[in-house]
Amino acid sequence: MNYRREVHKVYKTDGLSLGEKQRLFTRMVADLILFAYENGYELTVGDAYRDPRVFGKVGDKLHYSSANSLHKSRLAIDLNLFKDGQFLTRTSDHQPLGEYWESIGGTWGGRFTNADGNHYSIEHNGRK
Repeated sequence: MNYRREVHKVYKTDGLSLGEKQRLFTRMVADLILFAYENGYELTVGDAYRDPRVFGKVGDKLHYSSANSLHKSRLAIDLNLFKDGQFLTRTSDHQPLGEYWESIGGTWGGRFTNADGNHYSIEHNGRK
């Protein structure tokens, strides 16, 4: 099966509504997944949407979720990374994917002060 794409698209999120960003984010995640498989990685989904009934609405902190987590807005995903059957957990393991994600317009958690290498998001209302 060939996952290769011909075009490297850069997405712009400025001026988009939350709903438009959510739909664009989904497309960007699809591109990231294809990029990972093209480069010999495999993935499983970690955290994606964090339901406000469990984690609190944006601005509220419940459980392990940040009060302003973009997971609550459906604009972030955590991906579990594998290569050659090995589960890769270090931020540096995610760097090729993180740099690709940034190149298409996303924010990679590997650049956060408290690095979160498996976190991929897009900015919304100043939150990354």
